[in-house]
This record gives sequence, structure tokens and C-alpha cells, in this order.
Amino acid sequence: MKSRRSFIKTVGKGAALSAIAPQLLAGPVQDVKHLRIGIIGAENSHTIGFGKMFNIDKKFPAAEVKYVWGESDEFARNAAEKGNIPNIVKDPLEMLGEIDALIVDHRHAQYHLEAATPFIKEGIPTFIDKPFCYRAAEGKEFLDLAREHGTPVTSYSTIAHSASTYDIKMQAESMGKINQVVRSGPVELDSKYGGIFFYGVHIVQPLMYMFGEDIESVRITRKGQNGSANLVYKNGLFATLILKNIESGWETFVETEEGLIELKSRVEESDPALCYTDIVEMFRSGKEPRSHQSILNCVRVLEALEKSVASQEWEETSIIAS
Repeated sequence: MKSRRSFIKTVGKGAALSAIAPQLLAGPVQDVKHLRIGIIGAENSHTIGFGKMFNIDKKFPAAEVKYVWGESDEFARNAAEKGNIPNIVKDPLEMLGEIDALIVDHRHAQYHLEAATPFIKEGIPTFIDKPFCYRAAEGKEFLDLAREHGTPVTSYSTIAHSASTYDIKMQAESMGKINQVVRSGPVELDSKYGGIFFYGVHIVQPLMYMFGEDIESVRITRKGQNGSANLVYKNGLFATLILKNIESGWETFVETEEGLIELKSRVEESDPALCYTDIVEMFRSGKEPRSHQSILNCVRVLEALEKSVASQEWEETSIIAS
């Protein structure tokens, strides 16, 4: 089996475009008869989840995960069996010409862009699971390449891209002046899958959806596996993240003149959820649900937090103002 670091080097010059790709980019949803999806990466349980959603529960009847590549034979077989995915490939490039859309789902973000590059060059719409990438500079090059080839690409935390998060955003916008934000969620600072990148995206990105992306500087404070993060916005808003390591779940509080108030969603998620319907809509229509700048801004904040994990000092984010 080729390693995930080296498989890109074997791209054949004659790789064909997926036959349905022009329809995906230009045609309305109802014009697509059947959407064939491939997944690169099977170590993450999300791959089984995608297989279950598309192939077993048939939440999108006109879409199916047809192919999977795993970091090991065992990972691939497990995902294929539990997700009812009919085809396992030894080389991800075997999927070229056989799929209409791609999901990239490694546990460590450093492998995402290399895996997706041959496919975006061939116009295959691509969803990259969280986090998008490990370095914003590499991410910008990748997104520029996708734009050059006219290939729709998106990436987000499913916690952030949800009806619940958008409802909390609306609540916050109607509250007047907010002095501070406190948000909590599980984070493993020393995760072998990229430290704060791996699960930190689920606490950071919803914060950015709710309160904006103009974060200027960040600082991590930790003692062993316990810790917190502070983030300062350009407009003076101060956010504190409580990094949980023994309990899951996410909570958001705001300080106003009326005191500390917990913001809870007032809406039920749709089934299938917004995060998944927007992926499929992009696959079919080419409409990207998030701007490339927004995708990169989250990575920049995570990079700054990673630096602060090591230094425990304030670090600048290099956010590009919108």
C-alpha cells in the first residue's frame, strides 16, 4: 500500500474527469441522477458515519459512497463493512474517473491537502473534514489552485456549521453589548493528531461563527492536561475557552449588563443536518457554503493557539480582515 505521503506522486497525466462533473458545477440539483462519492481516510470514525448516512440510512437517496481508501487494510475493511461501502481501493488515484465527489477524512490535518490535490486538479468537488489543514500558507496555495481549476471546495466543523450555532449567533446579535464570552468544549492539547488542531476546531470555529473572525491575539494557559485559552477581538471582545479533557459537550456563556447568560439553541437540527445538506448541495451545484478566507482564518487562529501551547505567551493570529 502506498503511504499517504507518497501516493500523490503517482498521478497519471491522462487521468480522466468524472463524467458527471460538469453537471455538478452547473446544473440544478434535480438534474443529477446519482452522485458517486469517494472517501480518502478510514482511521476516523466519521468515514463509517458517512457510509451509514449515505448507504444504509439513505438520507440522500440519489447519493452513495462507492469507494474508500484507508490508512491501513484494517481501517479500510472496517469502514467498508460498517458503512456498507462496496469498493476498497489500494491507491486513492484509482477513484479518479469513478467518482463525482470526494470527502477527505484523515485524523491529522497535515495529510488533507496532499490527498485532495489530484482530485481538485480534475474538477472533483471536495469536502475536507475538520480541520481543513495544518498550515494556513499551504491552505491558501491549495484553495488558489482549486479556484484556478474551477473546483468547489469546503471544510468546516460540523459543530460550527449547524442550525444550533446559527441560532445562538442570532441570539447574541440581539443582546446588545457583550463584554466577554466564555465557551467550553473538549480539547486534547497533546493529541498525536495535531494537538489543539484535532478537537480544538470544534470549540474555536463555532466561536468565530457566532462572534466574528477578527481575532487579533490568543494565549493558552495550562497545567498538565488542564487549561484555558484567551482570545482578543479587534473590537475589544474578550473570549475565554475552557478546554475540557474529561467531559464532552460544548457550552457558550456571555457577560452582559444583566449578568452571565448561557446561550442555548432554541431550534432542532434537521435530519439530515445542515452540515451534511450543504456538503451535498456543493457536490451537486458547485455552490461553496463558506468563503475561502473564512476557512483559512480558522486555521490561522489554531496555528496561533498551537504556538501559545508551547510558549504560553500571547501570539498574534495573522487574521486577514474581511
